[in-house]
Amino acid sequence: MKAVVFPGQGAQRRGMGRELFDAYPELADEASEVLGYSLRTLCLDDPHQQLGRTEYTQPALFVVGALAHRQWRESTGDEPAFLAGHSLGEYCALHAAGAFDFATGLRLVQRRGALMAQARGGGMAAVVGVDAARLRELLDEGGFRGLTVANDNAPQQKVVSGDTATVDALVAYLEARDIRCVRLNVSGAFHSPLMRQAQQDFARFADGFALGDPATPVIANATARPYVPGRTARTLVDQIVQPVRWTESVHHLLDQGVTDFVELGGRVLGRLIDQIRAAPRPVARPDAPAAVPDTPAAALGSPVFRRRMGVRHAYAVGGMYRGIASAEMVVRLGRHRILGFLGTGGLPLPEIEQGVKEVQHGLAGGQPYGVNVLADHDDPAAERALVDVLMRHGVPVIEASAFMQMTPALVLYRARGLRRGADGRTVCDHRIVAKVSRPEVAEQFMAPAPGPVLDRLRRENALTDEQAELARTVPMSHDITVEADSGGHTDGGVATVMMPAMLKLRQQAQDRYGYDEPICMGLAGGLGTPAAVAAAFMLGADYVLTGSINQCTVESGMSTEVKDMLQDVGIADTAYAPAGDMFEFGAKVQVLRKGVFFPTRANKLFSLYSHYDGLADIPEKTRSLLERTYFGKSIEEVWDEVRVYLRSQGRDADIDRADAEPKQKMALVFRWYFFHTTRLAMNGDGSGKVNYQVQTGPALGAFNQWVEGTELASWRHRHVDRIGLMLLDGAAEHIATACRHWRDTLGVPSA
Repeated sequence: MKAVVFPGQGAQRRGMGRELFDAYPELADEASEVLGYSLRTLCLDDPHQQLGRTEYTQPALFVVGALAHRQWRESTGDEPAFLAGHSLGEYCALHAAGAFDFATGLRLVQRRGALMAQARGGGMAAVVGVDAARLRELLDEGGFRGLTVANDNAPQQKVVSGDTATVDALVAYLEARDIRCVRLNVSGAFHSPLMRQAQQDFARFADGFALGDPATPVIANATARPYVPGRTARTLVDQIVQPVRWTESVHHLLDQGVTDFVELGGRVLGRLIDQIRAAPRPVARPDAPAAVPDTPAAALGSPVFRRRMGVRHAYAVGGMYRGIASAEMVVRLGRHRILGFLGTGGLPLPEIEQGVKEVQHGLAGGQPYGVNVLADHDDPAAERALVDVLMRHGVPVIEASAFMQMTPALVLYRARGLRRGADGRTVCDHRIVAKVSRPEVAEQFMAPAPGPVLDRLRRENALTDEQAELARTVPMSHDITVEADSGGHTDGGVATVMMPAMLKLRQQAQDRYGYDEPICMGLAGGLGTPAAVAAAFMLGADYVLTGSINQCTVESGMSTEVKDMLQDVGIADTAYAPAGDMFEFGAKVQVLRKGVFFPTRANKLFSLYSHYDGLADIPEKTRSLLERTYFGKSIEEVWDEVRVYLRSQGRDADIDRADAEPKQKMALVFRWYFFHTTRLAMNGDGSGKVNYQVQTGPALGAFNQWVEGTELASWRHRHVDRIGLMLLDGAAEHIATACRHWRDTLGVPSA
């Protein structure tokens, strides 16, 4: 796989572009006309020593890069899989990808260069020979916290930006320690917050252009990920103040399978890419010292989990179905260094993909996030398609829900993210947080991937030999969430029974397989108050995961009508009902019963399914009741809708089976009711309120009771991050109070 890359400032030299100007004289003349001076004279002769000045350098490099790409494409006929550019070079990449035409790109970079050249009071310095962690230590030790690492060019090459006096002081500080640091000849602190004015001015200028989406994926400097559709202008504006994450960008391309890099318009990036490829990636070892928490809440749970997930707290928010755990929710959590999972269950794939893009754009600084993957027992191909999308977008963590066995899609995601580190250990770039409520399922997640599934994926060339080999050395999941009685899918388990049993299974798995990296075990279900969260940690949980309480927040994707209902529920206002996606299995979900008929009606449907062999066997009086009060239409009309849906999903075999097996047809018709009632609730359709299906557990009732009489009594004041931190702070205080009580009761000295 091939990627084309374009260099930025520093690649300019007198004489550049001679052959290109001769090959494309019309474009060279067009560039000179737009710029108002002879570009050929500037690049070939530089009579006024202007080529090194930012306002001239940027247009010159853009033209040379654009023409070099045109020549390369015409001479080779190649089309790269990816494009990328370093700083200014990103404009060349976007032009090559068709995001804007030649003249538009030239006008943009001309204005960008002029604004950046006007910046004063800042400077930049290149630091060579130290990695990112050591550089940050040096900046902290020397009191240079106001400086920004503006360019992460390679593992041992960084560029720092900031005000002039501080940059000069840094150069002297590092030179005194025999660290190579070179002051750059620039007028401003590029790619730092000091460029905010230039950014604002450029944003107003860019508003005058209609910039399209790249037809070929372009890796953005600011995010080290592909451009998000509809965000081209915004990303370019952000780039002016955001660091250039070149090392991460190259790593992302390598992870996508890129083996060949073609540099056009200079000879600078090739050396950096070679250095990036040769150097081992810095990986935080699970047994490395943990950062010292700055609050009691931050000390709860396992430091391994916090470090592994890049979070501040051993706390996560689960991915609720149909986008209730919305992109907005996940972004808000991530910005507070809390792990949240985007809800995907029941959503079409394009909608899921858009949600992932929104999350990645909102968390461009590398903050934590994950995506829920709900087992698809009816359509394994759909499950595989979802995993393919998540891998293509570089999603680092998934939450696996409702799995009963290790499916090919799940194994593929896990194994595709494995590689061997410099020390020979297995490095996991794809994490699975597994939600389990049964010991036999937990054992599967704590074991390595099944050999037959790995062999099948290898035969399909979906995995390399190394990935298949490494998958036999790590568990399917290093992070297991024990799900006690909860909202949504539930087996009605009791936390105090399940957690000790699961911890014993974990110890047995670690002893049997001898994993290098420890398995963390979390607890979910029933966590709506600080006391409940404290109890989870006291039971031995490495982290906690909440669900129901987050459905009744500002960021939730649930309708306002349902949120108004949920803020008033108590701990006894839920009931069990059949799970629509696992109807025939008899699986259960816990749902709201206050003010709705859904649980009663859903259980009635399962009773009918259990007692009759087909729709024709149901008494006419009962059929009429279903059509009038449950479905709101005839059973024939429902079946027509189901058939259209199945055909749109390529599931004609399911239609044929239903035509041949009356009981299967009955199951599909009844399943429609579950989809219908969910849609009514999500849309807040008042006419169908009695049929609302709202999956929630008693934890929400406990939370409502806890916040009664405060501003959080209204969901309009509830924010997911604030709720999580309140629970953790309260749990920390609860544990501290209990410890003091135990010490006093037992007469144990406090120190």
